[in-house]
Amino acid sequence: MRSRSVCAGTAFALVSLAMMVPICAAQNWAAPREGDYVAKDFHFKDGSTLPELKLHYRMLGEPHRDANGHVDNAVLILHGTGGSGANFLNPRFAGVLFVSGGLLDAAKYFVILPDDIGHGKSSKPSDGMHARFPSYDYDDMVLAEHMVVTKALGIDHLRLVLGTSMGCMHSWMWGEQYAGEMDALMPLACNTVQIAGRNRISREMAMDAIRSDPEWMNGEYKTQPRGLKTAIDLLMIMGSSALQMQKMYPTRDAADEYLQKTQAAYMSTLDANDFLYQFNSSRNYDPSKDLEKITAAVMAINSADDYINPPELDIMPKEIKRVARGKFVVLPISDATRGHGTHSLPAIWSGYLADLLNQSRQK
Repeated sequence: MRSRSVCAGTAFALVSLAMMVPICAAQNWAAPREGDYVAKDFHFKDGSTLPELKLHYRMLGEPHRDANGHVDNAVLILHGTGGSGANFLNPRFAGVLFVSGGLLDAAKYFVILPDDIGHGKSSKPSDGMHARFPSYDYDDMVLAEHMVVTKALGIDHLRLVLGTSMGCMHSWMWGEQYAGEMDALMPLACNTVQIAGRNRISREMAMDAIRSDPEWMNGEYKTQPRGLKTAIDLLMIMGSSALQMQKMYPTRDAADEYLQKTQAAYMSTLDANDFLYQFNSSRNYDPSKDLEKITAAVMAINSADDYINPPELDIMPKEIKRVARGKFVVLPISDATRGHGTHSLPAIWSGYLADLLNQSRQK
């Protein structure tokens, strides 16, 4: 265990926009180890291939093997759009779950944090291919995650798959495509139907802001196109919490200052091509037809102040009935919730995780 002072800077995943303040705290969770798996001749769903696809991942803890030699303590945690596995290594998340005595204590569990295709340190358009990069989708990403778990790490069963936002959607796909390979699923902040309605429209608006900008130059820009700023504006609204933003920025000047600083922070780190690919990867997500295939215990959680998945859509209460061992919870709006970004605050929902781990324990 390594203890040191850590400042977690602004988080840029779609998940955390209402919480964009630096955090300084003592790091009291195990230091991660990092690795890369290179998938040779990776075939994408769109028919294209890459001779080498780099898949980056982080690990905390050590694998434990049962009497038959199978790892029995592996936990897979999947990040949101625009994020990476590193997003979970902060006091709000790791400092609650991975610490000594935490529900996913790294002294007991082997925690796997992959960077998805197009994200983090994994292969992505901005590495050099730009708009010639294969048009990956969620099926490609889930396949790559599975390759990290099975081929890179040699694990054939997971104690838990937990996903936030995009990772939430991926966790439903894991439950369907790899039924029997996990004990439990915890999808946080998503629905189990096609991305449509306001969600789809918002995504299309953000992508169109970039693609319609002459400065984008079909992906061959030399500096980030101005359309990226408009896409960022939409991204900020999608991840926001009206209650918390009013509390944090209660005056005109405070709100204006937050907007300017946040836009500048995003523009200093985001790449327009990466952004386009990340948003477009959700285009054919739809696990609704195969929910009955899920055999793992499921605890799905959304929050009432989530702009992207608001409770008035009334989707999950109906869909969860098709999941044999499924439960669904809507967290009420409170001083602690942060809109869509609530999924990255286990202090709020850890009680439900404890129930899930207990109920899914192998006899």
